[in-house]
Amino acid sequence: MSGHSKWSTIRRKKEKIDAKRGRIFTQLIKEITVAARGGGGDPNSNPRLRTAIAVAKAENMPHENIERAIKKGTGELPGTRYEETHFEGYGPGGVAILIETLTDNKNRTTAEIRHILAKYGGSMGETGSVTWIFHQKGLVHIEKDDVDEERLLEVSLDGGAEDVSLQGNIYEITVNPSKFESVKKLLEKENFKILKAEVTKAPQSTVPVKNKKIAEKILELMETLEEQVDVQNIYSNFDIPDEILEGIA
Repeated sequence: MSGHSKWSTIRRKKEKIDAKRGRIFTQLIKEITVAARGGGGDPNSNPRLRTAIAVAKAENMPHENIERAIKKGTGELPGTRYEETHFEGYGPGGVAILIETLTDNKNRTTAEIRHILAKYGGSMGETGSVTWIFHQKGLVHIEKDDVDEERLLEVSLDGGAEDVSLQGNIYEITVNPSKFESVKKLLEKENFKILKAEVTKAPQSTVPVKNKKIAEKILELMETLEEQVDVQNIYSNFDIPDEILEGIA
């Protein structure tokens, strides 16, 4: 388990529910607003908006919050204009980090991201230095409890999924982005409990991290980056063995 999957699993264990909910709502409101501004307020003709709304509903965001964010994006309501930008850098141990942001002040965000990376022994990279490491993947998480594993494998792989793996108490289904929606709908039709479904970025190669102190610094860096208000997504290619993770409080 590495990169995005590793951090997602660790994050679920570390986060407090209330803090997580507030941060996720802020991120989703920004994403819905930008998606509506770029492709219109009709989710049927705007795939990015449709995905953002689906994620928001999965996180139990109130319908009125979703509608308000859409109207801010289409200009029906006044709202902040966010700029999409990403940052490439390196963390402790030379791990690659790709940070996606939505910001109303790029200079402020750039300075803060640079400061956070430096604080934990990382550095900002040049444009194109790490983006090539990551490629898009669809991920669907299914809770393990009461799941018929053979049926899950059959439905997922027959529907076009690339892989099904067990990460702790969660099945992680990897899908090509072009088949993401169809596989997700098949799983929903079969009444599998979907905890999370998203199109994300996965590393093509990983960096093993077997030193506990470096592992701790990487996790502290990732957590601090996630707390930065403009950060939407973070991707990395670290691979921390479970035995080292278990020794980190």
